[in-house]
Amino acid sequence: MAMARRMATFICLFVVGLSFAAAGDVTLDDDDSSPNIPGCNNKLQLVKVKNWVDNVEGESFAGLTARFGLPLPSDAAKAFKLPAVLSNPLNCCSTASKLSGSIALSMRGDCAFTTKAEVAQAAGAAALVVINDEEDLYKMVCSENDTSLNISIPVLMIPKSRGDALNKSIADKQRVELLLYAPNRPDVDFAVIFLWMMAVGTIIAAALWSLLTSEQTDERYNELSPKESSNLEAVKDDSEKEVLDITAKGAIVFVIVASTFLVLLYFFMSSWFVWLLVVLFCIGGIEGMHNIIVTLVLSKCRNCGRKTVHLPLLDEVSVLSLVVLLFCVVFAVVWAVRRQASYSWVGQDILGICLMITVLQMARLPNIKVASVLLCCAFVYDIFWVFVSPLIFHESVMIAVARGDNSSGESIPMLLRIPRLFDPWGGYDMIGFGDILFPGLLICFAFRYSMLKCIQDP
Repeated sequence: MAMARRMATFICLFVVGLSFAAAGDVTLDDDDSSPNIPGCNNKLQLVKVKNWVDNVEGESFAGLTARFGLPLPSDAAKAFKLPAVLSNPLNCCSTASKLSGSIALSMRGDCAFTTKAEVAQAAGAAALVVINDEEDLYKMVCSENDTSLNISIPVLMIPKSRGDALNKSIADKQRVELLLYAPNRPDVDFAVIFLWMMAVGTIIAAALWSLLTSEQTDERYNELSPKESSNLEAVKDDSEKEVLDITAKGAIVFVIVASTFLVLLYFFMSSWFVWLLVVLFCIGGIEGMHNIIVTLVLSKCRNCGRKTVHLPLLDEVSVLSLVVLLFCVVFAVVWAVRRQASYSWVGQDILGICLMITVLQMARLPNIKVASVLLCCAFVYDIFWVFVSPLIFHESVMIAVARGDNSSGESIPMLLRIPRLFDPWGGYDMIGFGDILFPGLLICFAFRYSMLKCIQDP
């Protein structure tokens, strides 16, 4: 079991560098660089696009309004469901065929967005939907040459994949209808509060674990105190608990290895690679859950672990440990199989919390010097791969990897997530393991130091 614990620690520390805090849906920042001219001073808004193909409703998706045009209603009940047609020509840069009472679909390119909107409006379109040439949503603003605009129809942009799907349906002579509205988000995101409570609770549980399980808390670290240690029993306990002290050199090597692994994921991201991460996550989660359940049971009933059974290869094994292990394996397998379900976040969070509590008990900072080196390296790591990497790779490597494999919808599981139940946009609030483990290591170190000082200077 000691080897399994070391494996769990290695797995979590190896993939923790891939984790980061992120929202689970489309977000936007307003653009103040756009010329503020009459008719071009609208606030950018996310649009919910409902669609029907031959009266069969499809999955809603997000679009983004332009700086110009008529604002969309915030309530779906006040919006109109209208047929969607392709503009002719498709770029909507010159006189278009009659589009009366329809939502015009246009491809991006060949002329200004304002020109497309004016052409569609002149043809009688009720709205203009511009299909982007990539998955990100581009902010449609006015140019310096525009002096005044009089566009009285809504204008928005949708991602390439969604536009291609609509185009295909129309080309197949199917009736496509769209309903456009821009729902407002609640002022308070309650999901963030619960996510914060999970993250802080994980660190507190890890720091207080020795007290919760009645373990000794007077570990002696020469780095913590210059005094001679005469408590041989405490040293023995530390060795039995498979404690891994992180060194300054190890902190630097960790960042280098994590960066290498991040680049490999960026270039070779695929469904099988994500599956490998899922398997590693399950192995670490099983070990973490097993360790927590067994420890809690034995702290309340010490005699529960005395009954043993002989198994091939494993020799003598506690019945309690075996039963708990089988339960943990079943739990992890069910989560892995059903991880695309709407409720899978519960299992993912349970496995992740158990794994992090176990790692924070096994991987420890021996002194403040190592803590400073590790946290500084982690800071540089995050800054580089989120904000500097776009200058080299033309996009944020960290964000690209965290999004996972777009073709299969797979994403890395090394994060805690909780759904936005009161948000009309849905999605998830997330926080990566790294955002919990790195400060958790420092807090656990400070707690052990305080306990040691209390023992030395009562």
